[in-house]
Amino acid sequence: MRVLLAEDQAMLRGALAALLGMEADIEVVAAVADGEAAWRALQRHAPDVLVTDIEMPGLTGLELAQRVHRHELKTRVVIVTTFARAGYLRRALDAGVTGYLLKDAPAEQLAEALRKVHAGGRAIDPELALEAWGEHDPLNDRERQVLRLAGEGLSAGGIAERLNLSPGTVRNYLSEAIGKLGVGNRIEAFRLARQKGWL
Repeated sequence: MRVLLAEDQAMLRGALAALLGMEADIEVVAAVADGEAAWRALQRHAPDVLVTDIEMPGLTGLELAQRVHRHELKTRVVIVTTFARAGYLRRALDAGVTGYLLKDAPAEQLAEALRKVHAGGRAIDPELALEAWGEHDPLNDRERQVLRLAGEGLSAGGIAERLNLSPGTVRNYLSEAIGKLGVGNRIEAFRLARQKGWL
């Protein structure tokens, strides 16, 4: 099984590569630090399985999974993350992810999960799977994008420039998100959406 690792923390990336490298049936073809590098490595190596974190510079692990899904690549995606949030899991499943594990799981579980996914199955943290179906994410993709940038401190004008939208359109998206989340302002909306795993 040929595996590509995408993890922005160098020590963890090295540990995962070493751990998986000890398995007789697993070959780590590349280990990269961000989403864009992972996308290039996916095209270069066409691995069987991509193991990725969620939060990474450039493309997030979820955006990477969505891109793999959209381009109908044969690579199966497994997310290994600290984010035990049902919202993230739901979005990951919507993006075609077949494995979702938490970083505090025992190390031997990772190799077993990769084998299961490689064989066509799923490997999802069971407690998180139960929780995932409890709460609906009210945000659409554009509201999520605008809210994420607002949370980074960008003004409506700055967000508009980044996304090639008019400032009025950005304010409308922010207003919609604030209304859907039932909070008072964009900062509260960002915090709540992040806490729920919707960003």
